[in-house]
Amino acid sequence: MDEPVRPAAARTRLRPRARAVAVLLLIGAVAYTAWVLEVLIATGLDPVRTYVSELAAVDQPLGGLFRATDLVAGVAVFLAAATALTVFERRPWSVAGWAGLLLFGAATAADSRLPLSCAPTVDPECAARETAGLVPATHTAHAISSSLAMTGALAGVVALTVAARRYGHGMPLARLGPPLAAAELAATAWTLVAVAAFEAGKGTWLLGAGQRAQVLLVALWLAVLCVHVARGNDD
Repeated sequence: MDEPVRPAAARTRLRPRARAVAVLLLIGAVAYTAWVLEVLIATGLDPVRTYVSELAAVDQPLGGLFRATDLVAGVAVFLAAATALTVFERRPWSVAGWAGLLLFGAATAADSRLPLSCAPTVDPECAARETAGLVPATHTAHAISSSLAMTGALAGVVALTVAARRYGHGMPLARLGPPLAAAELAATAWTLVAVAAFEAGKGTWLLGAGQRAQVLLVALWLAVLCVHVARGNDD
């Protein structure tokens, strides 16, 4: 059974903190799409074939910029989720969703501190060193933190979308969440298949396009969640 709705006075007291959550989500969504700058700035990396994280590699000219935006995105979402877990109704699906975003934020921030040393999809020497285990340990750590980040993101997307529909929360998450969640799952499957193909030496299978769709959909969903929270649908 759903928990009772908070009295109007309690809801009023929560408004500033809910707005803070919404602002942090917006910052996270914007920072998480910083990679779109590659449309305007020559990076030397093919967005159809390369990992998004290769933009932040140590040997890339704009690596510092993209590492900084990843850090901002991770910290902002982490703080938004931590605040939400303390101020919003603690219903099972909601708690699971915000916990997922907490993991996403923490892992994304960690990701920014564990950059690749080079870009394996465009640098054969880098790819060979990676295969031979001759790259810094940050490559393995980065793969782990990236996997945790996306696991958290998927948990947040699915669980909070379910919460919006199950607990009668209003627009926009209850309506826009399901198609975004379905598209995110499809983009994730595409990315995983492409990564497996690349690691097996069978080409990139449009790896960059799939992963960019994956992270863009997460950012779009965060923006929808921002509007959802700002409208007072989670308290």
